[in-house]
Amino acid sequence: MEFPFFHGKITRKACEELLCKNGKNGSYLIRESESVEGALCLCVFFEELIYTYRIFREKQGYYKIQTSEGIPEKVFRTLKDLIYNYEKPNQGLVTNLRYPVKKTKPLQRSQRLKLGKDDIYDEIDESDYVAVLP
Repeated sequence: MEFPFFHGKITRKACEELLCKNGKNGSYLIRESESVEGALCLCVFFEELIYTYRIFREKQGYYKIQTSEGIPEKVFRTLKDLIYNYEKPNQGLVTNLRYPVKKTKPLQRSQRLKLGKDDIYDEIDESDYVAVLP
C-alpha cells in the first residue's frame, strides 16, 4: 500500500506511541490488524485517547468501515475515498481525520554514514555466528 499514513504491520502499542507523540486531535494512521486477519485499523487520536476503527476489504475490492449497530454502513471504492470522506466533519467518527501520521523511512546507508552509524556488525548478535570447521 503506497500511502504515507499506512504503517503496515506495527503493534497497537507502537501505533499509540506514534499518535500520542503527535498529540493533535484528528491525528490518524492506518495499520494492519493484529487480531483480525486481512483487516486494517484506522487509528484516530482524540482527547488523549486512541479510537480504532476496523476496515474490511470486500470480495469486490471495496472497503467498508465497521460501524456501531444501527449506523448505516458506508462502502468506498478505494482507501483514498474512505479517508477523503472521513476528513469531513460529522461523518460518524469521534472526530474528522486531520493530521496523517506519516511512516518514517529507514535510514539509507549514506544517511547512516553521516550519523556515524555505519557499523552493520553492531546489529549482529553473537548467536548469529556459526563455527566453521577446517
